[in-house]
Amino acid sequence: MKKIILSIIISLGIFSCSDFIEHDQRGTQNLDNYFATAEECEYFVNSLYSSLLHYDWYQLIAPRLANETATDDAWMGNTGQDASGFQPAAQYLITPNRMGYLNTLFKIRYENIAACNIGIYGIQSAPISEALKSQYIGEALFMRAYNYYDLVNNFGGVPLVLETLTPSQMDKERESKETIYAQIESDLINAAARVKTSYDASDKGRVTKWACYGLLARVSLFQNKWEKAYHYADTLITNSSHALESDFINIWNVNNPNGIESILEAQTSSVSDKSLGNQMCTFTGARGEKKENFPSNSPDDVMDGWGWCTPTSDLENCYISEGDDIRRKSTITVYGEPAYGDEVLNPTHIFDLEQNKSGRIIRKFYIPIATRRILEDKYANAPLNSPILRLAEVYLTRAEAAYHLNNVSKAMDDVDIIRARVNLPAKKGTISGKDVLRAIWKERRMELAFEGLRLFDIRRQIDPDTNKPVIDGLFGTNGSFVKYNTTKSTDQYETTNKKELQDKGVNFDLNKHMVWPIPQSEIDRSSGKIQQNPNY
Repeated sequence: MKKIILSIIISLGIFSCSDFIEHDQRGTQNLDNYFATAEECEYFVNSLYSSLLHYDWYQLIAPRLANETATDDAWMGNTGQDASGFQPAAQYLITPNRMGYLNTLFKIRYENIAACNIGIYGIQSAPISEALKSQYIGEALFMRAYNYYDLVNNFGGVPLVLETLTPSQMDKERESKETIYAQIESDLINAAARVKTSYDASDKGRVTKWACYGLLARVSLFQNKWEKAYHYADTLITNSSHALESDFINIWNVNNPNGIESILEAQTSSVSDKSLGNQMCTFTGARGEKKENFPSNSPDDVMDGWGWCTPTSDLENCYISEGDDIRRKSTITVYGEPAYGDEVLNPTHIFDLEQNKSGRIIRKFYIPIATRRILEDKYANAPLNSPILRLAEVYLTRAEAAYHLNNVSKAMDDVDIIRARVNLPAKKGTISGKDVLRAIWKERRMELAFEGLRLFDIRRQIDPDTNKPVIDGLFGTNGSFVKYNTTKSTDQYETTNKKELQDKGVNFDLNKHMVWPIPQSEIDRSSGKIQQNPNY
């Protein structure tokens, strides 16, 4: 291996007995002699988890929330502060030189990929047991695949880097989207054969065979590979030990990390001298809470959220149309309503409406009052794991694949399993034809809101009536979401707070916005070898 000096961040020692994270041990190592012990190999792989999944603001939260605001599920939300980081995506004003919070995503994912490549090749010659060697390489392969999954869905075809490179070699041209997906599948199949099928309590949070199958099911669905999507989803559902949580809200319970439904979660910790909490809880939390808002009148109960990425009334109406009270209240808290699951200590959740576009916040990232009281730093230590892959998505993947394989009965069985969990009546036998596909998509929206999939879904889903992407029917001058907000909505919060424009999405252009532009800085760094996406 070439002599490359690497400043290794030994973070995410999440697999200690406490099942949480150690952080910020740093050392400068020559890669020719770094992977000398099992401990060094484990530390390096643990650092890959940190860079891939830990909820640091610029690394993951900002671009993920920017993508959510580019959908019909979320406004930028915070109308009391500068929103320039979100505006390019949310209002479809994005250019290669004006990308807002999406500007660093391309760079960060390639930094992660470079680290994965170092681990994959470095661990191959490490003097450790073959079992550990295979496991660690498998985990690094999964993480490389996940990085490319995020890149290809945001930017389309991108450069494919599978080895450690010197700075002079970092000028690769883009490969096709199909080539990137093929590499993702190859890495995940290889990883599935190496990692463990399950882990005990002290290993919770590591990649398993079922995480590989879950991501394989997702990327197969995204490519319209229906047979593969069905196979991977069905194998996972049938053979893994994962099961649906009986209570939907328990998926985001701070006291239920790595629950039975979660196939892979981003791990967090409330250790007071570390900054390893889920910062999403602060960034999407209610802005303008005051101690007087709570029955206890205690400052310890205040979260001091920043109010970004607030749910739309359009999303809320989706739940209401199905009578889906459980998922609505588990996903959205409306101003003045009790915080679902925390009704005693927060019976009327209120916040500053002048600084909130929609009068709503995301319930999935809410920290209960009892937990707030014991946190030394609510911003840095919120101990809420976030699912990356969970079983309900896999059921809906199998349902969509089954529909396209002409097995409507099986598709509706899976839809009704998901609906039964939240006490909704079965739909099997009540709908047919294209309405089955729409029902599956609607369940995905209600089930998986704010879990990072909505933008990718509405880009890939093809409306069976127009034969165009679903996103095209929502946005643009004649988009149904735009027309709802500008001509139909009477929502008491959204229509009275005009500090965020009501015509969100009006600038959408189907010929441009099916992917984001490559940041101009990355094109410049490649000496022009990376070509820009069309019409940017």
